[in-house]
Amino acid sequence: MANQLGKLYLIPTTLGDNEPLEVLPITVKQIIDKIDTFIVENDKTARHFIKRISPEKSQPSLNMFHLNKHTDPADLPSFLEPCLQGINVGLLSEAGCPGVADPGADIVKIAHQKNIKVVPLVGPSSILMALMGSGMNGQSFAFNGYLPIDKGERKAEMKRLERLSFEHNQSQLFIETPYRNNKMLEDLSNYLEQNTQICVACDITLPTEFIKTQTAKAWKKNSVDLHKRPTLFIIHKD
Repeated sequence: MANQLGKLYLIPTTLGDNEPLEVLPITVKQIIDKIDTFIVENDKTARHFIKRISPEKSQPSLNMFHLNKHTDPADLPSFLEPCLQGINVGLLSEAGCPGVADPGADIVKIAHQKNIKVVPLVGPSSILMALMGSGMNGQSFAFNGYLPIDKGERKAEMKRLERLSFEHNQSQLFIETPYRNNKMLEDLSNYLEQNTQICVACDITLPTEFIKTQTAKAWKKNSVDLHKRPTLFIIHKD
């Protein structure tokens, strides 16, 4: 009789330095308690998270596969070999939900190809929480990742997304490297039409959380310091 395949659990993490069980359901801890094999972006931060949510777990017993920009794509299928041997594996993101704006999507794709059951667990998604708090269109929206760095290309992309929003009644979400957040808000305020709505959603789930939607014109007068703070930007033009 063939061995039953292990499952791939998609394990959400906190969006900042919260106590894990302040923002994660107890089921996340219960799953982590039972798993010793993980696919992670960074060994140190993953171990720190696991220790906080499951302090009784033996750290030396953990088996870590590393999935980041240095990983050879040819190695990815081997990360799921334990599942083929009947062992459950946990996929951890650095922040939030695995597979959403996250390299873990590549592992999930391979798991489906190998008929490994994928089990997403409930946890905070900065993209969805920003949209929830924005007052913008939750029926039609798009996440666009990072905008171009080049000034001309950046302006053109902002205008393109603004036009898309207007033509399709679709909210447009994107992010920026945290140390360039203030410049991003300044550029949005200057390049977009003055009545276009801009939502800034910063430090989501943290005590310093800030979510504010107002027009480009209003942001020129009432800005906020976003330097090195994880931030989602959303625009919508009616």
